[in-house]
Amino acid sequence: MAADAGKPKRGTYRHGDLRNALVRAGLELARQGGPEAVVLRAATREAGVAPNAAYRHFADRAALLHAVSQEAMAQVARTMEAEQAALPPTADPAAAARARFRAVGTGYLRFAQEEPGLFRTAFHVPGDMSHAADDSAAGGSGKTPFELLGAALDGLVETGRLPADRRPGAEFLAWSAVHGLAALLIDGPLRGLQPDQVHDAGQHLIDMVERGL
Repeated sequence: MAADAGKPKRGTYRHGDLRNALVRAGLELARQGGPEAVVLRAATREAGVAPNAAYRHFADRAALLHAVSQEAMAQVARTMEAEQAALPPTADPAAAARARFRAVGTGYLRFAQEEPGLFRTAFHVPGDMSHAADDSAAGGSGKTPFELLGAALDGLVETGRLPADRRPGAEFLAWSAVHGLAALLIDGPLRGLQPDQVHDAGQHLIDMVERGL
């Protein structure tokens, strides 16, 4: 009897959604190993197709990694949106704007802690802001993480909590502070903190950003 007798044969890919299947495979690779783990051959193996099949949709590894990065970014956005959606209702517009702003940072840090591989991959992007508003990185609201932060800052201005003359460029300062803490928590010397310490550090940082603004 042949050595491979009785083994199930790998089926051919038939459902016509190969690109999305490769992105999903790339996301799983990124979840486990970060952006370095996203390679075409591994993605095709996960998707159950021949390696050459990937080139119908992605010219090279960089193209696949970019698509996976954008989808990971969209997942960051959805986590931030979920944090905002869970806020208790309030009749005070200023309090609501403040809570939505804080939820942006809380959701961002939560995603970094829960999905460090995807978080690293989400920000494995070109060295400029050219994709910060790309629709493929948007969450359910149609906004990317960067746009959600901008909208939250605009809400602070509209309700009088943030002086209009301090609004220009505020998203870069807030983003830098929160992303810096996220990086220290998942890859730096703060990665050994206990969950309650992580939560407290995040809230204290958001306090500091809010006071600074």
